Order: sequence, then C-alpha cells, then structure tokens
Amino acid sequence: MANPQFNLNGRIWLEVNGEKVLGHGRVELLERIHASGSIRQAALQMKMSYKQAWDLIHHINSHFEEPIVISQRGGKGGGKATVTDEGLKLIQEFHKMQGRLAEFLKQNSGIIDFH
Repeated sequence: MANPQFNLNGRIWLEVNGEKVLGHGRVELLERIHASGSIRQAALQMKMSYKQAWDLIHHINSHFEEPIVISQRGGKGGGKATVTDEGLKLIQEFHKMQGRLAEFLKQNSGIIDFH
C-alpha cells in the first residue's frame, strides 16, 4: 500500500470563557443580515427559524461591548436589522483570520510523515 499523504484542515471560531461566540455560520448570518437588512430574510436564506437566528444574534451581541446587530421591530413595512460598523469590522477581521489559517494549512499540508 502506498504511503498516504496527510493534509491539515480546520476552521476558526471565537470563544469567550470556553463558549463559542462566532464562527463561520454566524459570520454568514451577519453577512446575510447586512445584505438583506432583515433577520427574517437571513434566517430563511440559511434555512433556520427566525427564533434560532434571533437567539444567535442576541448571543453574539451579549459578548461584545458594542452591539453587532441592531434591530427595529416590524410594523406595516416589517422590521429592519442593521449590522453595525463594529459588526462589519468583526466580519472583516474574521475573514482575515480565516485567510491566515487557510495559508497556514496550505503551507503545512503534506509535510506530516508518520514513519
């Protein structure tokens, strides 16, 4: 049997006191809220309930000094949600970290030898 080539793989997430606060899926939710202006629309696009999306946003907001998403209750035209400037910076920083991780994984894959 030929020697297998091992590759590294991984994902980034941010934790506070061992509790996951932000990862790939939550960043996607923030990006979809930013694009649509709606938690409901973002939830539908991600095939999750509004309650689940709202709970995730509440959880994210509760772990930062400034809100990441601000929402306004619906009325005749429906509600509105805005990703704050702080939230947009958070998204950008997350993508930078993800890029650095991808580069690390690329540079270090294939160098593992278990012989």
